[in-house]
Amino acid sequence: MTSDDDKKKAENRALLRGKLLDGLRRAECALFTRPAPKSATARMKYLRTRETSSKSLAERLRVSRKTVDRYLSGAIKKPHRRLQAALEHETEAEWQPQVRAQARQRVVSSTGFDIQITAYFGFGAESSDTGRSRDIQTNMSSHHAALILAARSTGATDDQLHDLVAEAIATSYFRKDGGGRAGLSVRIESVKRLNIKL
Repeated sequence: MTSDDDKKKAENRALLRGKLLDGLRRAECALFTRPAPKSATARMKYLRTRETSSKSLAERLRVSRKTVDRYLSGAIKKPHRRLQAALEHETEAEWQPQVRAQARQRVVSSTGFDIQITAYFGFGAESSDTGRSRDIQTNMSSHHAALILAARSTGATDDQLHDLVAEAIATSYFRKDGGGRAGLSVRIESVKRLNIKL
């Protein structure tokens, strides 16, 4: 494999990781029973309740403590783009932890999760199928869902996440009806869309 091929493979796996993590985040947000705070001030006030001090919140958001205090007091209300994204991400990550925990427990103990993915799929040498773009909707087993959620929480590499997702899709979709495909290996490339439902 040439260095250009290696670079393209790394880019594809990083893209899959980004779409997978974003898909999981959106799926969890869809379960919220109450909407998360929307304004920068409300988000800052909520996040302050989750931290021990304004200083620790400032470190988390990578801003100064004075900036945090100004938002808390209402002196400023419109954050720059990076802070806006950080406030949204951190608020969603903290919002309704019990709802999120119950959904994760259900997913890893019984239901698994549904995934919709549009991507180019390649196969190992043992397959007569040629690689091509496919639009797939399938249910990942609770076993595979547990492995993927654990990998996300432990900071798995792009390659590790790719292999887990590819194996889960291979098992639930490509190998589902048998037909001599027990050893089929699957690669996911050029991901266009990925949605998850918990």
